[in-house]
Amino acid sequence: MFEIKNFVYNTDVPFEELGGGIKRKVLAYHDNLMAVEVYFETGAEGTIHFHPHEQITYVLKGKFEFNIDGNKRIIKPGDTTFQEPNVPHGVVCLEEGILLDVFTPHREDFV
Repeated sequence: MFEIKNFVYNTDVPFEELGGGIKRKVLAYHDNLMAVEVYFETGAEGTIHFHPHEQITYVLKGKFEFNIDGNKRIIKPGDTTFQEPNVPHGVVCLEEGILLDVFTPHREDFV
């Protein structure tokens, strides 16, 4: 079990380098919910993958091409996506940016 943190200050959270121009910060989370910031350099690609979690992605900065189950769309700041459990999805960063991913339940593989 992990400690519940009611307040998570972004400046206190270290980056986790994922390679290929992508890094992330795992922010607040508990059993059923998790928030993660993902930073992308232009051209970086989150390869097609799937997982058993529901996911909402909010674009904080940049421009991205999302591929959700073969449906490709360009999204930019203020736009959101929803990824159903076990549906293939991926992203290509068209302009340097930051995504806020929200998962339910939390991603055990991230902590």
